[in-house]
Amino acid sequence: MAVLLKGGMVFKDRGFVKTDMLMADGVIAAVGEGLRIEGVQSVDATGKRIVPGFLDIHTHGAVGVDVNAADADGFEKICRFQASCGATGWLCSILTDTREQTLACIEEYKRWKTVEHKGSRLLGIHLEGPFLSPEYKGAMPEHLLQKPDLELVKEYQEAAQGEIRYITVSPEIPGMTEFIPKLCAMGITVAIGHSGADYDTARSAIAGGAAAATHTGNAMRLLHQHQPAIWGAVLEDDKVSCEVICDGRHLHPGTVRLILKTKGIHRVVAVTDSIMAAGLPDGNYKLGVNDVVVVDGDACLADGGARAGSTLTSGRALKNLAAFTGRPLEELILLLTENPARLIGVYDRVGSLDTGKDADVVLLDEALDIDRVYVKGELCFSRT
Repeated sequence: MAVLLKGGMVFKDRGFVKTDMLMADGVIAAVGEGLRIEGVQSVDATGKRIVPGFLDIHTHGAVGVDVNAADADGFEKICRFQASCGATGWLCSILTDTREQTLACIEEYKRWKTVEHKGSRLLGIHLEGPFLSPEYKGAMPEHLLQKPDLELVKEYQEAAQGEIRYITVSPEIPGMTEFIPKLCAMGITVAIGHSGADYDTARSAIAGGAAAATHTGNAMRLLHQHQPAIWGAVLEDDKVSCEVICDGRHLHPGTVRLILKTKGIHRVVAVTDSIMAAGLPDGNYKLGVNDVVVVDGDACLADGGARAGSTLTSGRALKNLAAFTGRPLEELILLLTENPARLIGVYDRVGSLDTGKDADVVLLDEALDIDRVYVKGELCFSRT
């Protein structure tokens, strides 16, 4: 059934306008004042902000499901949770694993595409590794890290039917400078991270096509006034988008403000890097092959080592961004919508409320809480 959202503040042309919006046949059919259509469901959106559905391009799981071990039903469970958090699309992030387990995960992703969906949509796959630096491995299993292997990526991409959209690599791995353009030629957006690369090496990776930095400031060599390193390189370059995890743990609020001021509002992408513990209480969990302990919402490796993802959600990230920065919603909403959509090449379908695009829509109340969520025009979540 077509749905008419009446009297809300619609995010249009990077600003909010009080108007109506019609969703029909899975797309945004019309935006304009005083729309009157027979035979549609009318929803009073007075007092609500109507924004594009959020996109989370870096997440390892939620509600008890770990992406690396997920079956199709598990992916659907994450999808329904994501919808309740305002995320209408996401990439499943496969942590560095064995070839066999990575291929098994890809097969379950494809099987998910054949089942009935009632939540957000999987838009593709993010490979976090295995071509990463042991020195900055974070939660990556060191024994599974390896040097660039184009045939392996080709095997994964063929198995995924071209839907590996995003990959994280370390620029300093031998052969990576030549490897990155080959990944780009396969239609994969390349991010650099888990890295101790120096400034010049990082710049070479960017010149070769690297377009993003994975969880900027985390699991990477830090900026020094004499050695800007990878962090300095990605902050400086206008072509590079920076992922940020805005949970107040991975980045100090002042660091979030600094990244936004340095990069500009269009080159920052809010991600969750969430693990299977998202949406659940403190306790013992998994992240790929790792054992993880969550205490007070903070996920760390059970051996007392590195932080291991987060329990953040997209909806919480938006509220944190507002609290951390004081910036207006019309700026911050881009970090969760247009910016990630452009980065992974899906802005033709999602990321804004332009007529003809998929009707992936979120209604926010005055406190920025999620009120309603539509995916392709179908109601997937309602707070009431």
